[in-house]
Amino acid sequence: MNYVLFDDHNRKNLLPLVFTRPVADIRVGILTIREKWEKFLGAKTSSLTEPYLSDKWSLVKADDNVFINGSVLPNKELVDEILKLETDCALIKEDDIIAMRFSSDDIWNEYTNAIETDADYVKINYPWEIFEKNGDAIADDFALLTHGRKSAPLSETVRAINPENIFLEEGAKVEYAILNASDGPIYIGKNAEVMENASIRGPFAMCEKAVIRMGATIYGRTTIGPYCKVGGEVESSVFFGYSNKPHDGFMGHSVIGEWCNIAAGTITSNLNNTYMPVRLWNYIQERFIQTNQQFLGLIMGDHSKTGINTMFNTGTVVGVFCNVFGSGYQKNFIPSFSWGGEKSTAYNLKKAIETARLVYMRRAKELTAEDETMIKTIYEITSKNVRL
Repeated sequence: MNYVLFDDHNRKNLLPLVFTRPVADIRVGILTIREKWEKFLGAKTSSLTEPYLSDKWSLVKADDNVFINGSVLPNKELVDEILKLETDCALIKEDDIIAMRFSSDDIWNEYTNAIETDADYVKINYPWEIFEKNGDAIADDFALLTHGRKSAPLSETVRAINPENIFLEEGAKVEYAILNASDGPIYIGKNAEVMENASIRGPFAMCEKAVIRMGATIYGRTTIGPYCKVGGEVESSVFFGYSNKPHDGFMGHSVIGEWCNIAAGTITSNLNNTYMPVRLWNYIQERFIQTNQQFLGLIMGDHSKTGINTMFNTGTVVGVFCNVFGSGYQKNFIPSFSWGGEKSTAYNLKKAIETARLVYMRRAKELTAEDETMIKTIYEITSKNVRL
């Protein structure tokens, strides 16, 4: 059986985080949504996504195809129902199409029979739901990844509370840190490092080769993706991967894409002084919408960076390939490829690509021709957003 994860009609609500990836490659919990499905299914998946992403995330077709909604997080009950689907049938719940099965190599057919599921599941429709659901997702992934396995030993220098809820993968290093797993599990990935005097509360996850810097204060519902370096104070936030916030400065209730750099002293407000719910820029409606979230900080797309002492207002959206700097609070919406602060200009496309290439080289990665084409397409797509 061939499995395809598809982007549904809510995709654009998740911009700018999905300018550079299919929805299934969002990280929530320890794993990305794609990694979760592949664990449950025991099989690789491909993607049905935007055409400009398809060179990098290609669609694989076969004689027997199961299309699964890439914004839905799997669980055993849901997976069991999907595996029982017959040809030309769909699994649905209210307005959600969860999965469809077709016995042809056509990209998409019309299903003839809809089966309503009673299963409960989590679906990511908006950026703030990533950190909102992150605590439960960490616990679910923790159970999935550690079942029947034994943690690497904790150093005697570590002050561990509820150590039975702490799991270290092979090569993980933790010395002279405080790990409190009373409110949720703590997962330390392969070859990751927690430096001295760091204080961490669960639920918390850090992925392969991530680093928590000395003296960091990390509160629960936080995920540090692979190869990230994080310091300072962080609460209820998700770093997708390959991004750095190594210095002091508060970040709360935020989502940071890949290849971002948060400079020293950057601070994110996550609560209005009026205590009113936070509004956030929406790319579909092209206006700020109500989130009904009292706490909401920064949503930042891939390859964006800040200068030292940058201050972000409550509920700020920063697009992809931005360089944000300057005194005072930044605007609540910073379009992609912006350079500067209050009076920003357009980031030169050639310069943006060259910087991305250099950043990739620092991690022994190569910026491919497909990557360059994708970046150029995103530049054209986002050019209608006026950069003032």
